[in-house]
Amino acid sequence: MTTFLVVLFLFAAFLIGMNLWTRKLTREGQERVPQLGDVIPVRGGSIHYVEKGDPSNQTIIMIHGLTGQLQHFTYALVDMLADDYHVIAVDRPGCGYSTRDTADLGRLPEQARMIQEFLDTKDITDAILVGHSLGGAVALAMALDYPEKTKTLALLAPLTHKLSGTPQVFRPLEIRTEWLRNLIGKTIAVPLAAKTAPHTLGAVFDPEPAPPDFLDRAGGALGLRPSAFVTGSQDVVGVDASIEAQMARYGDLSVPGGILFGAQDAILSPAAQGDPMTLFGLQHEEVKGLGHMLLITAPDTCAEFIRRIAGGESSKSKAVNETG
Repeated sequence: MTTFLVVLFLFAAFLIGMNLWTRKLTREGQERVPQLGDVIPVRGGSIHYVEKGDPSNQTIIMIHGLTGQLQHFTYALVDMLADDYHVIAVDRPGCGYSTRDTADLGRLPEQARMIQEFLDTKDITDAILVGHSLGGAVALAMALDYPEKTKTLALLAPLTHKLSGTPQVFRPLEIRTEWLRNLIGKTIAVPLAAKTAPHTLGAVFDPEPAPPDFLDRAGGALGLRPSAFVTGSQDVVGVDASIEAQMARYGDLSVPGGILFGAQDAILSPAAQGDPMTLFGLQHEEVKGLGHMLLITAPDTCAEFIRRIAGGESSKSKAVNETG
């Protein structure tokens, strides 16, 4: 019994120490990446957003991917497009400085609903949706559920189909028990994320290097919070539970648009995620030398693609181009 109590005490001390370390990293992350915009409440949570450009222009809505935040778009793309468009970048529900109340709101239809409710509050009814990675799946859910309010889709390396398995770099998020993901989030997840950040960024950006200012300018430091781990885990589980039902509806997709992939994407396969969508009216093109984070590493290429799609021009239909 004495040995058991000693082990229990040491384990409790370990968890307390990890929690204190987590709180320190969380404070530092929020200081490095403060809230940039405003927050609007919706059913089940709230949406944090930044807005730039003339509201009388065509509106572009930007939706980021797994474990990301709106700074992935404010990094460069928002400024590149704001002279000619009304650009709004959002934190997906639960991400960045947005919130969501329950784990089931990680499912694609619920994320789509919450963002659409935000757009309704802003009286935006003909949005061009730009979704990156998991944000592409959310944009597709919005186009399926609210086609009359969606003008077109300009998707960057989108998740469109069920994966055979979670990409290796995101497998630690595969936790299906809420109390366990909360415990891990408040103790070991954030310190581990801080220690493994160079490896994680290398895997996500492969084959390109991650920019040295990613943690600050692209908001990566916000990932060093318990809520980021919990939301990411809920997203992995929620998307896995809802994407097959979404796939079954692609035949009803009436919103036009296109898909842009980096040909060397190491996270999502362009062939598996992009090619099948040509059957549903979304043209697919790829760019040599680019990986999954092309919105940050090649924003000029992405901006040109978005402008073409927004203007109703055809995508280059799987044309593979040399970069820069």
